[in-house]
Amino acid sequence: MKKKKSKMNKYLFFINIIIMVLCLIACGNPDASTNQVETSKDKETSQSEDESQDMKTEQSEDESTGTKSDQIQYDHSMDLVYANQFSVDYYTEGYIHIHIEDGNEYVIVPDGKEKRNLGLQDVTYISQNSDSIYLAASSVMDLFRQMQGLDKVKACSTTSDDYSMQEIKDRINDGLITYVGKYSGPDYEALLGMECNLAIESTMIYRTPEIKEQLEKLGIPVFVDRSSYEGEPLGRLEWIKLYSVLLGKEEEAEAFFEEKRRAVEELEEKLAEAKEDREEKTVVFFYITSNGYVNVRKPGDYLSKMIKMAGGGYALENLDFDENALSTMNINWEDFYREAKDADILIYNGTIDGGIKSIDDLISKNELFNDFKAVKEKNVWSTNLNMYQETSKITDIIQDLYYVINEDGVETEYMNKLK
Repeated sequence: MKKKKSKMNKYLFFINIIIMVLCLIACGNPDASTNQVETSKDKETSQSEDESQDMKTEQSEDESTGTKSDQIQYDHSMDLVYANQFSVDYYTEGYIHIHIEDGNEYVIVPDGKEKRNLGLQDVTYISQNSDSIYLAASSVMDLFRQMQGLDKVKACSTTSDDYSMQEIKDRINDGLITYVGKYSGPDYEALLGMECNLAIESTMIYRTPEIKEQLEKLGIPVFVDRSSYEGEPLGRLEWIKLYSVLLGKEEEAEAFFEEKRRAVEELEEKLAEAKEDREEKTVVFFYITSNGYVNVRKPGDYLSKMIKMAGGGYALENLDFDENALSTMNINWEDFYREAKDADILIYNGTIDGGIKSIDDLISKNELFNDFKAVKEKNVWSTNLNMYQETSKITDIIQDLYYVINEDGVETEYMNKLK
């Protein structure tokens, strides 16, 4: 009996030892299982955050560039000398970004490529292969003509009778360019019928925003020309570089612009050499409105600058005027008489009301012209229609002004001396 009891005690002893060891192990690392669970959760949370961040990065790239950042990158910008109302940036894969100072952004999409916004907001996409253009900005027509790009112009908003350039008249009359009505009410069906894929409008379109909206609803991108806001005459001419992008003729446009720029520089050098030997003549550029006011160019506008570039002085330099986007202003007869009476040269803007044919025509508008120095000395001129339409001939117009001011007797192309 004692032996059995002794064996039983030994078994109980070993069992207690085992239980104590297990308890000690458990007590020594009480949070082991919990730590394992929390570590696992932390890893899942961290992985989830990383994945979320990756998704945001990818989404940000997609939203800001329209493609992966390593596929399309900025390459270079177009060199501009005078123009400040636009810029052109070139990207890899043939994409081109045109920025206009009024806030409009355009992306030229290469043939066979998808639309990419290049990180821009509110982008208007223009196909590089725009070959059915509705040109409602009449001053741009001459720039296309200069680059032999009229074959891409299929519609316009100016009648053949209102164009002075014979080539444009002929294309409209021959049906190569279709007159589709005024910019404020174009024939949408005609535009759709010719599969129009680009409309070029002047800033006049902002007076009828519903027209622009309708064109865009029909799938026709609208580009708004802002060249009239350029303060420098050669800045306006430099817009030929912008339109060369649509035609793929950047080199031709650059060569043309440089040729014209050198011509102006040569004229300025000529004037500088003769500065001491000549007396500066003052010039007024104006026309009489239908309600009897006198419409004049503001001091500092591009045409008054052209007069100065030609060696003249603008007689209305001290005229008070409101600061706004308009380059002209209406003044009353009293102010005009006071400022212009002693001007050496009067140039009547004949592009608005058909012009005048003689000095008597001018006097018939107001007999007070008899008191003007330029009338007494018969130094009165009138412009013709193509002065404004032939945008590419700005330097030629400056040359004409030079002859009017400094070398009377030389035949001019854009201005007629009245008798």
